[in-house]
Amino acid sequence: MTVTLTPAEWTSYETAHRNRVDALVAGHLERRRRRQAHPVEDFLFTYYPTRPNQLRVWHPGPGVRLLGATQYDGRRGYRYVGGAASVDPAEVERRADSIRWIRRLLGSTLDRQPQFGCFGLHEWAMVYRTSDVRHESWPLRLGSEGTDQVVESHKIACSHFDAFRFFTDPARPRNVLQPTRESQPQLEQGGCLHANMDLYKWASKLMPFAPSSLVLDCFELARDIRTLDMRASPYDLSALGYSPVPIETTAGKGEYAAAQRTFAERARPLRGRLVDLCDELLG
Repeated sequence: MTVTLTPAEWTSYETAHRNRVDALVAGHLERRRRRQAHPVEDFLFTYYPTRPNQLRVWHPGPGVRLLGATQYDGRRGYRYVGGAASVDPAEVERRADSIRWIRRLLGSTLDRQPQFGCFGLHEWAMVYRTSDVRHESWPLRLGSEGTDQVVESHKIACSHFDAFRFFTDPARPRNVLQPTRESQPQLEQGGCLHANMDLYKWASKLMPFAPSSLVLDCFELARDIRTLDMRASPYDLSALGYSPVPIETTAGKGEYAAAQRTFAERARPLRGRLVDLCDELLG
């Protein structure tokens, strides 16, 4: 079924979308203007490749025609035919292999039982026995020796390749799994904070086919998860107003796992919507 929107209709959606994006990116753009880095809030703009100006472009998704939307004429992923813009089936076909891979990963993750016993130790493994820390402007809450002791006294069970690849060399053998890009569809599971943050990455990769509302829902989830990720990390970010989740304690582990479950529940319907989108595109 195809829905046709008049200029008055789709421009109202476009304006609402841009207002939503502007509110989400304002802090980052202001810090960038001042050349001031933020270890928590800038992550979605520095780790993931989608830029704020790309987010501001409104995409309605497949099955929608935009009457008189000449600004989409010639934009990659669109065709302008009969006075209306819509998703270009030729671009979908060109990217079919990528869409299939994303669908396989998200579908297998959706079907897999989530796990809640990692306690965010991936961030600790990234600074284990090294002085070359990623956020060098911020102290380690327990110091280097205390941080190393936490790693050595826990079982590390990271299933996410893009977290594992940042482990220090001494930390890698301590992980009970050895994730690779090839094994990602077999290992990724819905309790993992990074797998759920990455829903934003996959939604972005599916642009312009992914509706912008879905992309921003994934963005907001990733933003909230990043906060927990860094509160549970070995860094002391109290000067920024972040209270620690001390995962080295029993209480901290309980707090982390409870938040992890909440995020898994928020992520599940978003992952399902992305799977449905892939199926629709590949239909």
